[in-house]
Amino acid sequence: MGNRPAELNALLDSVADQKGEPIEVVVVGNGAPLPDLPEGVRSVELPENLGIPGGRNVGVEAFGPAGEEVDVLLFLDDDGLLPDPETAERVRDAFAADPRLGIVSFRIADPGTGVTQRRHVPRLRASDPERSSRVTTFLGGANAVRTRVFAEVGGLPDAFFYAHEETDLAWRALDAGWGIEYRADCVLHHPTTSPARHAVYHRMVARNRVWLARRNLPLPLIPVYLSVWLLLTLLRRPSRAALGAWFGGFAEGWRTPCGPRRPMRWRTVWRLTRLGRPPVI
Repeated sequence: MGNRPAELNALLDSVADQKGEPIEVVVVGNGAPLPDLPEGVRSVELPENLGIPGGRNVGVEAFGPAGEEVDVLLFLDDDGLLPDPETAERVRDAFAADPRLGIVSFRIADPGTGVTQRRHVPRLRASDPERSSRVTTFLGGANAVRTRVFAEVGGLPDAFFYAHEETDLAWRALDAGWGIEYRADCVLHHPTTSPARHAVYHRMVARNRVWLARRNLPLPLIPVYLSVWLLLTLLRRPSRAALGAWFGGFAEGWRTPCGPRRPMRWRTVWRLTRLGRPPVI
């Protein structure tokens, strides 16, 4: 973001303090100038904000095509912090133990209270954030991805800019046979926030939800999935302005190109269902 130099430096210190092999670091300035960085930290300054997925894809390519120079990439928000120096070793052990594990999603906890917001637990049964499990999506600002996943299924969808880009990649990875695990013992400290703080939140959430369905779901599931989310949005009773932005984004999602369509196989639909989140919600 370019406006949190103290938080960024604290994050970089926490990465440098991780036990085991040193972690190579690239910081991407997504349309923002970067502050002075510690020695050995590489940087990429982009002339414009490419959005969350676009910026992260640039970070991937900094390690060669599809990140091929390394085995695993960590993605960490610039205002986060790794409080436990054993985290990187846990991630290494997780990938070493399961050759088909493609993505590890960290637990995000508030540094002051230790509380994990329900929305930060990437499953429907989110009442116990300290329970690890296999999941069907992951948290964009606190995760690790095996680079073979990028090589096989492609990167994050640049055009999404913000919202649901993780689920798009997750569904493609699951369809290719990779696993995703939420690891409660891999913690990123991050202040409690509301996603609605972003001015584009309601429009992007709705538009990208439609794009997500159009790109990835078998045709019979598209109207079911979007009808469920329309109902859930109405039940949450957003403000009139928020609802107007949401419906504007929903319409935009239908009238604009969504990118290449690669519907998941029905056996992947069943796999997501067995994991506790059928792709209709």
